[in-house]
Amino acid sequence: MPSRFELPPEDVLRAREKLVLDHFHDEVRQDWDATLSTFPHPHYELIAQMLVHDGDGEVRDYYRDTRVAFPDQDHEIIAFRHSHDAVVVEFWLLGTHLGPLGKIPPTGSKHRTRMTAYFVFDEHENLVTERIYFDQLTILKQLLGAIDKRSPRGLLKLGRAVAGALATAGSEPDPRLLTTTPPDLGD
Repeated sequence: MPSRFELPPEDVLRAREKLVLDHFHDEVRQDWDATLSTFPHPHYELIAQMLVHDGDGEVRDYYRDTRVAFPDQDHEIIAFRHSHDAVVVEFWLLGTHLGPLGKIPPTGSKHRTRMTAYFVFDEHENLVTERIYFDQLTILKQLLGAIDKRSPRGLLKLGRAVAGALATAGSEPDPRLLTTTPPDLGD
């Protein structure tokens, strides 16, 4: 294993970056076969929700569910960064809430949420994990904030959305995200 202080050669960094850009592009086009082909084994970790989607079927379900909730989901890339084993991408995730998001019914609201994704590569340069960090409250605040709280219909929509958010909040974290091993910093 290379030292954490050494970056791979430029051609490796460029190949990783191209794969990640293709991955983003294919997600926006909703070409799931192409997106999944960027992994030998698809694996997503959503840290804010403490959820793991592992394998082709679970990841396809994740894609379907998020595009039902946000059919126009898109992103704006802010920055790319490279590490010895990952590409780190900062981006804005955008979408209009037109379908259920888990137990939260559609609000019709738009969101624009800043996120960071770690695309982690193994020693053979295979993409093995996409680990996404974001603030769920930022999304929820935007989805609920645009609801008309002065109308009876808006209040009913708000009540259903809050009830859905509360029902979602009680889920158990995936145990694979709870056990971590500290890095060896003895260099």
